[in-house]
Amino acid sequence: MRTDITDRADVTGVVTDFYTRVYADDLLGPIFIDIARMDLPAHLPIMTDFWETVLLRTGSYRRNALQVHFDLNRLVRLEQVHFSRWLLLWRATVDDRHAGPVAELAKTQAGRIAGSIGRRLAGATGSEHVTISTVRP
Repeated sequence: MRTDITDRADVTGVVTDFYTRVYADDLLGPIFIDIARMDLPAHLPIMTDFWETVLLRTGSYRRNALQVHFDLNRLVRLEQVHFSRWLLLWRATVDDRHAGPVAELAKTQAGRIAGSIGRRLAGATGSEHVTISTVRP
């Protein structure tokens, strides 16, 4: 029976499983391994801090996640297909491991984060809401 995400150990499990899937993925793996040259053992605690902050409000993440993606985008153009795959893998990982309100929040927030970062990299606002303006004579 799957339980909800309740503590850092749960977040660590999701993050570790997720990055195992990312590294094995034909589309995302080369970006993380060959281009970003991510040191996975060093990266996992940082991402655990990030998701622990997002989901459990611990405040343990104090970095700029957007800047990291801007830097990576200079090396390889990150496109919607990359964010869609990232989100697919994240949601599958959460669903395979957990069920409950925090697990649902993990999937919802991942969608918001992927969308926001994708929009910002494309030069738009991070908001999913678009202001409608009218042209008056």
